[in-house]
Amino acid sequence: MKIAYICADRDVPVFEQKGCSIHVQEVIRSFQRQGAQVELFAAQANGAPPSDLEAVPVHPLPTPPKHHEETCEQALSINYDLRQALEQEGPFDLIYERYSLWSFAAMEYAQTLGVPGLLEVNAPFTQAQTYRQDWGGQASAKRVAERVFRSASTLIAVSESIKTSLEKYPGVKQQVHVIPNGVNLDRFPRNVGPFLFPNPGAFTVGFVGALESQNGLPILVEAFERLQKYSRDTRLLIVGDGPERANLVADLSSRGLLEMAHFTGAVPANEVPGWLASMDVAVAPYPEQPDFYASPLKVYEYMAAGLPIVASQVGQLKTLINNGVNGLLCPPGDAVALAEALERLRRFPEFGTRLGEIARESMRQNHSWDGIARRILYLANRTAMVGCY
Repeated sequence: MKIAYICADRDVPVFEQKGCSIHVQEVIRSFQRQGAQVELFAAQANGAPPSDLEAVPVHPLPTPPKHHEETCEQALSINYDLRQALEQEGPFDLIYERYSLWSFAAMEYAQTLGVPGLLEVNAPFTQAQTYRQDWGGQASAKRVAERVFRSASTLIAVSESIKTSLEKYPGVKQQVHVIPNGVNLDRFPRNVGPFLFPNPGAFTVGFVGALESQNGLPILVEAFERLQKYSRDTRLLIVGDGPERANLVADLSSRGLLEMAHFTGAVPANEVPGWLASMDVAVAPYPEQPDFYASPLKVYEYMAAGLPIVASQVGQLKTLINNGVNGLLCPPGDAVALAEALERLRRFPEFGTRLGEIARESMRQNHSWDGIARRILYLANRTAMVGCY
């Protein structure tokens, strides 16, 4: 099978270390392990690919100007180039695209050829990208969304919340399937050694991800301060970087906790397992959000590493984590409950070990990238058998 993988989103650098980048790389790897030949069409394919993806043909797409400089015409212009590239490099047996705000040519090309066109949607329309209100960008982007959703033979939502959002569009309800994110367990071997950093031996609470407001970092700081009242022999490990780092440092400093915290900054993907091995518990302290649509890769990686997890009881996490079985859930935004859960794991490490072992096994059974690729290809084959449209 010859697959065209399209990522026309200029905010997804496919060969970097962001969560969205890892997602693209893992899906391509898994397609290859299923015997497919994959060609990548991407707006941001700069940098060196991982060694195991060096043989993947890459077809760069032009990148429009930044949001504050562009017009609707410039934003939509990528479709002409994408259609030309697909026609030149094709034919393909499957067109697979990671949804981006202005791209519709790939799904329409699949429709024209009569081959499966699968569109993976990782965020609802309103969250997909920013747009310029002053030139009517929202209305234009919504029309493009309706056009591409209608053209796709199958829509893959990474969470139930996104599925609900997609089903509001006319004529797509029977086309939407939920396939959550996954994890590559080979990246998280049980014998990986932890990294050494100040205060070894202390109970370590860890967070991995972008330092952004929607990830609940103020809640984490407040919970860590409360945890310190139970035991001073605790520390906070923050793996990642982002716009909220300065605020996070200031918050910790004002509470007299900065010496108990360690910031790694941004790290390459191959270092994440070592940092996870340095933690006693990993957290995903999301605040209350009306429509929590994410399928957070960090949580899958925590679980694959065999770590006990404390996460907010929001969105898909409510079904991914069975409270008290493969992790602990807390009310979103509740620093008191988060601190109490962390203290429980500090006092009873054998309980945390059991949670982590069950979490890892649940990833192995239900959330491997290879399993996800098989589900995607099953949908593609079923579409081809019954006729794409």
